[in-house]
Amino acid sequence: MITCVVDYTIDPTKLAAFEEFARRWIALVNRHGGSHHGYFLPAEGASDKALALFSFPSLAAYEQYRGLFGKHPDFIAADRIRDESGCVVRYERTFMRPLLPD
Repeated sequence: MITCVVDYTIDPTKLAAFEEFARRWIALVNRHGGSHHGYFLPAEGASDKALALFSFPSLAAYEQYRGLFGKHPDFIAADRIRDESGCVVRYERTFMRPLLPD
């Protein structure tokens, strides 16, 4: 299993647009072979930080999902929310391997 952690810097004045963007990606990940663990939005402290965590059974499965970016209409529509609203200032992806309880 591989887990992708996406660290976002967001525009806090566009939180509603970011939430809509996030809801779309949760559905897309779950529909295309992954398990989304949710988006984590600002509550206290820095108001411009958000995280997303989702897993795929393997890096190959993640790459198959990534192959839909810019091609599948639902992926294009989800990205359009981000692009047109400007809710995401920048983001970084890190891949991690979960250590789960036995």
